[in-house]
Amino acid sequence: MDAAQLQHALELIEQADLLVIGAGAGMGVDSGLPDFRGGEGFWRAYPALAKSGIDFYAAANPRRFAEAPREAWGFYGHRLNLYRKTRPHAGFDILARWGARSVLGALVYTSNVDGQFQRAGFGDGTIWECHGSLMHLQCTRPCSEAVWPADEFEPEIDEARCELLNELPRCPHCGALARPNVLMFGDGAWVEARTQGQSQAVLQRLGRARRPLFIELGAGTAVPSVRHFGQGVVSECGGRLLRINLRESAVPMSDDLGLAMGALAALQAIDAALEV
Repeated sequence: MDAAQLQHALELIEQADLLVIGAGAGMGVDSGLPDFRGGEGFWRAYPALAKSGIDFYAAANPRRFAEAPREAWGFYGHRLNLYRKTRPHAGFDILARWGARSVLGALVYTSNVDGQFQRAGFGDGTIWECHGSLMHLQCTRPCSEAVWPADEFEPEIDEARCELLNELPRCPHCGALARPNVLMFGDGAWVEARTQGQSQAVLQRLGRARRPLFIELGAGTAVPSVRHFGQGVVSECGGRLLRINLRESAVPMSDDLGLAMGALAALQAIDAALEV
């Protein structure tokens, strides 16, 4: 980041009355979470699935819970354990401090299902997890719109086989197999009730902003949910855009700023200048 880019970033942050944080998979990389972009990255994290030729699109598919429930929960149970023990990197605290300085605070729109923003202290009513959360479960049928915390489920995983060893989680209402409350590929059974509640709270607060800044972090075009939402903040709410992405940093408007950097490095550099 050169001096002109740094000054531009400072101006974008200081003019905003609301920070809207848009986070994709790249936000979690600095916390040590795996990057699943491309088959090689996924199979490096899950060699047992590589041996079976199962890629991310097949593993993250609701059909797996019907065809091979222990293997399906081997994958998602491992991820659940990983997310539970992962500590959010310092960039989360930086964003929280910036939000505290803004008139209307900060909101989060994320395609990540790792619960990291909650662990970092962002509260209810400020987070919209557009693809759901692995920290919550639902029925595989589903028998109802019920969504419940996964707190009582502690997966025991045979990592060499990517298979769940302990008892499969069950729906407390009908006894059917439970699954993560996350949007999977080709998923017609995802229960959206929790995410819809989040969306209503976030959109209500966003509607009060006059100068929102969308800070996009590690969200590319492969899964464009975060980018699409950011475009709406800019075009419909009179917002500005600060895009931080190592591979896809270009921005459509000259008034906006794109930084070809990792999330943590960019946030720390900007924060150091804000503190001067």
